[in-house]
Amino acid sequence: MIIKNQALLIIDAQQELIEGNQNQKNVFMKDKLVDNINLVVKKALKSEALVIFVRDLDVSEGKGNGFQIHQNINVPETSKIFDKKATNAFYNTKLKSYLEANHVKHLVIMGCKTENCIDTAVRSATVNHFDVTLVKDGHSTSDTSTLSAEQIINHHNEILHGHDNMDHFSVVRSAQEDLFDPTHDNYR
Repeated sequence: MIIKNQALLIIDAQQELIEGNQNQKNVFMKDKLVDNINLVVKKALKSEALVIFVRDLDVSEGKGNGFQIHQNINVPETSKIFDKKATNAFYNTKLKSYLEANHVKHLVIMGCKTENCIDTAVRSATVNHFDVTLVKDGHSTSDTSTLSAEQIINHHNEILHGHDNMDHFSVVRSAQEDLFDPTHDNYR
């Protein structure tokens, strides 16, 4: 059964952010991240969900190959791309109005970096009246001076599962699951 009104939101899956540069390390398990993004893009297309990419203008100073979506990620011709200047993909972009115009109710979220743009997107989406499925093996980050990337990812998977604002909330599921068959109503 195909459920309409869904979108796959892939945030900051950009070449330089994933691969790193002279100042920043690559993200944790980068190849698995790219593989899982491609897997979920296929699932989104099969489910007739919208596919949306968001790029951060701070990555590679907003230009060149480093700014572009990672070269090994399948970007469908039908996908929509938004550029942002802030950590929040909804701030000063047309993302929310695009989602509302397409009657989207459920967002599947993937991308980089876990503790910044992914965390903010999940929380902002619930506040903006969307149910969210965060792909637990579909977001990544780099080590910090305090925590390893793996610790950051695991922590966010734990704290964002069940995050809510009373009406809308997030669940965390694996890329292997049927992400476009949302489970939110099982918990309401």
